[in-house]
Amino acid sequence: MRVDSLTLDFWRNYPHAQLDFAPGVNVFYGQNAQGKTNLLEALAYLSSARSHRARYDRDLITFGVDHGFLTGEVWNGARAVTLEVRLARAGRRQLFANGVRLRSGAELADSLRTVLFCPEDLFLVKAGAAERRRFFDQHICQLRGRYAAALAEYKKLHEHKTRILKDWPEHPDLLEALDDFSLRMAQTGAVLIHYRAHFVEKLRAHAPAIHAQCSGGRERLELSYRTVSTVSDPLAGSKAIFQGLLEHQQTHRQAELDSRQCLTGPHKDDLEISIDGQSAKDYASQGQTRTAALALKLGARELFYADSGQWPVLLLDDVLSELDAQRRDFVLEHIQGGQVFITCCEEGDFPSARRFLIREGQVLG
Repeated sequence: MRVDSLTLDFWRNYPHAQLDFAPGVNVFYGQNAQGKTNLLEALAYLSSARSHRARYDRDLITFGVDHGFLTGEVWNGARAVTLEVRLARAGRRQLFANGVRLRSGAELADSLRTVLFCPEDLFLVKAGAAERRRFFDQHICQLRGRYAAALAEYKKLHEHKTRILKDWPEHPDLLEALDDFSLRMAQTGAVLIHYRAHFVEKLRAHAPAIHAQCSGGRERLELSYRTVSTVSDPLAGSKAIFQGLLEHQQTHRQAELDSRQCLTGPHKDDLEISIDGQSAKDYASQGQTRTAALALKLGARELFYADSGQWPVLLLDDVLSELDAQRRDFVLEHIQGGQVFITCCEEGDFPSARRFLIREGQVLG
């Protein structure tokens, strides 16, 4: 997969920009706060309809303007596709592929898959479980449309159940619907756990080897998926997982009523990351944390390739400057193949790369 061109209108600090890309390495360089990361954000949005920095789509639109537009000319390995995003400050976004309106953002991944690594990914290792669940969701949604649909439904069910638990003492009649929401959450949650467990199993075939190479063979990365205790085998079929979720719900029902919180389900899942047998969250150094996060992202890239036979577009946001010489050389060697976008402050030495100087929301070179 590759992006041949990108057009932005009223996207972040770009009133208008049009860029044509090389099929290999593309470098956005310039001083800080000029708009380099905004371009990577736009490329990632074309594959998922999600921003890694903005909570709301309206935050992506240039300040003082009501609408923003994004267009990418993409080659998906079989045909050329024009992807379009139309954002409105007041109203719903619209997504199109070759002029046909898409029902959801998950459909964009049929034409474009991306893997983004940015400085915030250090939180993937050091922060709470929510960051690692976001890692699951970002990548599995691009791989499996059924997962994306189940995730969207689960979030709505969780929101409704949470509201019931919060309000039931004042409105006891709400409890009549509680078990129905719990049942549906168990059914949908079983789908999420099934895909997450298999994703981690496949990731374990790639990320530890990448980590070992990047660290010069001095460290051992281990990954383990953690879900509710009654799901003894998350790699089992959805039916068995569903039964385990039901059991967990039943044993926690009174606790949920008492605490007025939703205490059970895959919204509590985690990915345990350890280095040489110790928790990376608790004990990893800054350098180890960066290497582990990079290994997870490059491992996901390898997994995408194994799944489809095509490299996803790799987006590296100000990453190389934070690595020592050994790790930097490893990354540059490891990303051969596929299209890559890199942001940095200096033009740098990237053989055969197409370079773009970015200054105050303008593309100067």
